[in-house]
Amino acid sequence: MSKDNQTLQQRREKAEALEELGVKLYSNHFKPANIVTELLPLGEHLEAQQHDESGKSYSVAGRVMSMRKFGKAAFVHLADRSGRIQIYLKKDLLGDEEFAKFKKWDIGDIIGIEGTLFKTKVGELSVQASSINMISKSMRPLPEKFHGLTDVETRYRQRYVDLIVTPESRETFRKRVEIIRLVREYLNNLGFMEVETPMMQPVPGGATAKPFQTHHNALNMDLFLRIAPELYLKRLLVGGFERVFEINRNFRNEGLSTRHNPEFTMLEFYQAYATYEELMDLTEDMISKICNKVNGSMQIEYQGTPVNLAPPWKRLTMDEALVEVAGINAELLKDDAAVLALAKEKGIQLEDMAGPGKAKTELFELLVEEKLIDPTFITSYPTEVSPLARRNEEDPTVTDRFELFITGRELANAFSELNDPVDQRGRFEKQINERGNDDEIHPVLDEDYLRALEYGMPSAAGEGIGIDRLVMLLTDAPSIRDVILFPHLKPEVSSREQEKNQDDQQKETE
Repeated sequence: MSKDNQTLQQRREKAEALEELGVKLYSNHFKPANIVTELLPLGEHLEAQQHDESGKSYSVAGRVMSMRKFGKAAFVHLADRSGRIQIYLKKDLLGDEEFAKFKKWDIGDIIGIEGTLFKTKVGELSVQASSINMISKSMRPLPEKFHGLTDVETRYRQRYVDLIVTPESRETFRKRVEIIRLVREYLNNLGFMEVETPMMQPVPGGATAKPFQTHHNALNMDLFLRIAPELYLKRLLVGGFERVFEINRNFRNEGLSTRHNPEFTMLEFYQAYATYEELMDLTEDMISKICNKVNGSMQIEYQGTPVNLAPPWKRLTMDEALVEVAGINAELLKDDAAVLALAKEKGIQLEDMAGPGKAKTELFELLVEEKLIDPTFITSYPTEVSPLARRNEEDPTVTDRFELFITGRELANAFSELNDPVDQRGRFEKQINERGNDDEIHPVLDEDYLRALEYGMPSAAGEGIGIDRLVMLLTDAPSIRDVILFPHLKPEVSSREQEKNQDDQQKETE
């Protein structure tokens, strides 16, 4: 029997012993009147070894995180959703029978206590328990106090344990909730309306990615988990909702990495009668203010690298970035054949029908992107790679579009929207032709969206911001899995399979 199974068996035996003593292992009657953070200020006036003279009784519930048992007394650290506090349990106060039951309790058990406040000799605020209650018996031991969950995959796979024993992990997800709340608050204050659009769509659109596909039996039709909500949100602009946003999940049937999860959270928002320049101003203001509220400063550090989020942020066209950051000659960028040749020289593989706009974009991703540490807006994306963006009126080979890069990663994508149905149809058709027989990503002409544009969509600008990447930035998280509560992982190998694999490996070496 493995060590884990032995420990599990021992806890089960303890649980059976407690039941024989009349202890309900999973009770539902204890209702705490307080949380830990409510008690902590109440003891500020107490000196060491001083009891609260009011004699007022308080009740809290939470998980036992540590336990020191002596002959006739014990100290327990209890953690609830708000914090930790020490509990002092004394045989004289609880009575022989209750104290004997308590001695069989374990670290990890969820308990409820009632008692009065005092400070110990070393000045630690504690609750002297007058009654104790078992709420939920823990059958598995928590990781060791000083080691915690050292295996990263176990932290992701058993997030429930990670949250119990890793304060930094809990803080990351508290910050995530706060960041999303602040985004909503910011947009609401500007008159944006939060909406919900379909997760399952008959036509995958709004981005170029491989979708997840399913089938609806009653309608006898294939549906796709959305890769983006963009085309539905712009339908709402047509319908007269002039400022809309959505914070919700997108799905892309692609690889996993420190920056990518198949299921991820996006903010998308659209504003009628606005341009992409106005959205740059909005984005700069919103993210810098949220950073200041969450971290108390606009000067942060990401994985050891200082990052300055204080406005104003740098703004470069794609061509300017290729010259300034990558060192490419400005005259070369004006020569389509030379751009294509340079891309080939750098080992970039392009589709047969790809033009210089696609080549420039690939060169930018290869030579520039990871060098943009402080916030930088890159504008004037080639029309060739921007099928939904408005052409620039002075130079129709580029669009009124920007992407925001921080710490070498794309954080946001925005543009002045294309609202000409004829131009939009042509762009869709060109995109489909360029993809050819691509079995993984094959764009489909969305006739209903084109019909909506034919009714008239106001001039507008729209933007998508990766919430997971924003949270990574503001919590100094190295991987997207650190900011998603339950990230996708490969199937878990059972202990039996692990033992079999070890046996097979042993046989191979013999």
